[in-house]
Amino acid sequence: MIPVNRPPRAVRRVAIVGGSRIPFARSDGPYATASNQEMLTAAVDGLAKRYGLDVPGVVGELVAGAVLKHSRDFNLARETVLGSKLDPRTPAYDIQQACGTGLQAVVAAANKIALGQTESAIAGGADTASDAPLGVNDRLRRILLEARRAKTTGARLKALAQVRPAHLIPDIPRNAEPRTRLSMGEHAAVTARAWGVGRAAQDELAATSHRRLAAAYDDGFFQDLVVPFRGLDRDQNLRPDSTVEQLARLKPVFGLDAPDPTMTAGNSTPLTDGAAVVLLASEEWADARGLEPLAYLTAYETAAVDFVHGDVAGGEDGLLMAPAYAVPRMLERAGLGIEDFDLVEIHEAFASQVLATLAAWEKRGLAPVGRDRLNTAGSSLATGHPFAATGARIVATLAKLLAEREGPSRGLISICAAGGQGVTAILERP
Repeated sequence: MIPVNRPPRAVRRVAIVGGSRIPFARSDGPYATASNQEMLTAAVDGLAKRYGLDVPGVVGELVAGAVLKHSRDFNLARETVLGSKLDPRTPAYDIQQACGTGLQAVVAAANKIALGQTESAIAGGADTASDAPLGVNDRLRRILLEARRAKTTGARLKALAQVRPAHLIPDIPRNAEPRTRLSMGEHAAVTARAWGVGRAAQDELAATSHRRLAAAYDDGFFQDLVVPFRGLDRDQNLRPDSTVEQLARLKPVFGLDAPDPTMTAGNSTPLTDGAAVVLLASEEWADARGLEPLAYLTAYETAAVDFVHGDVAGGEDGLLMAPAYAVPRMLERAGLGIEDFDLVEIHEAFASQVLATLAAWEKRGLAPVGRDRLNTAGSSLATGHPFAATGARIVATLAKLLAEREGPSRGLISICAAGGQGVTAILERP
């Protein structure tokens, strides 16, 4: 066969057209009986209603994921399509990268649009800490498998006779890293000590997040980004009157094995339920429907750190510090500095982690980030953090913030994730 020489296809700009999410709720609250699929469907339907996406073939695919998944969620994205207002013929697939899932879903969808493989896509995620899967005790599981493999009734009964009351205790998902057995909060406490992050600075960051999120709601900023769900029309974790003085009265909950612990429930994100999605498209797709893009996704970068040795040994490679490496790499590739960004969005898993990340960027030669540019509409400390939903929430929020500014603007996204990973991105509005 004679090879056909074709010119390389140009990489297209990827437009962020809009976003949709349900209000985030504290675990075991209003969404206690809501499944990942139900929440994700509500967010998708909000997007479909706002942008007329119930037309056959209008959406190229849905990319979404969840961190805490039941076995019934093995095909979460596709089942969401079938239960939503989208065309049932819309392809869908799941993706998962811990707390970076939502942003990684956006990146995966954007790559296909950039390469001309699809014209539009919905990306995001959902998570419920309330409806977390409970696993069968591993010893009981082995006994049941032994009984299933038994060839005779006697052998089956002999296997089942091994069951003891202790085997009936379920395995509950743990907020701990398998290789260190430390929770995310305990890892963050190690990092906070290593970087000298104090209590007052953490509480100030947390209080600011609540004040800014409350102001954004009062200004109507989220009117076209948040759809009511199960009686909520605002994030349940939001405390509009939060102050540094109130937060200072809370007792530390992480890092209690060392002197002067600083991390409390007030400057850490709570367990949260919720879902969020983003509509991405080519410029041609958006233009054909009279939709003006909020912003464009122009760069992204992931990184990972050796938190198993680095964090425990001293904190330089803390569990949540991968963005300290991803962002400088991404900026160097893009030929940009921190000073070139009008807005910076750092996922607030913990106030200490945000402050440590800022310090690490400066140590690696980046300019300081002014607080007037950081998380200007509030972030995870105020909204809460449904693991797989946070990335899509941040993308939609930052895109709209950029769209509301006069003239060209640029925003940076930094998200840390379990497993010592980080996902980062750049949004621009020409």
